[in-house]
Amino acid sequence: MSTYLMTVPTDLSEWISLAEAARLRGVSRQAMSKLVKQGRLETLNAGGRQLVHRKDVMNFAKKPSGRPKSVRK
Repeated sequence: MSTYLMTVPTDLSEWISLAEAARLRGVSRQAMSKLVKQGRLETLNAGGRQLVHRKDVMNFAKKPSGRPKSVRK
């Protein structure tokens, strides 16, 4: 799931590979790929590689795990 962003000039120095994003967040590359497939991170395809914006990776907030607790009355 990629977003074509080349209609606007962009600075490619702020875009990083999924492997680099995984290292920054301390997770696996597969976990980053899963976030991209779920549409939670935007990507840019450049030269056959998927890139994510460094700012988006650093500001990413993970969802709470599990089911929400029910309120007992």
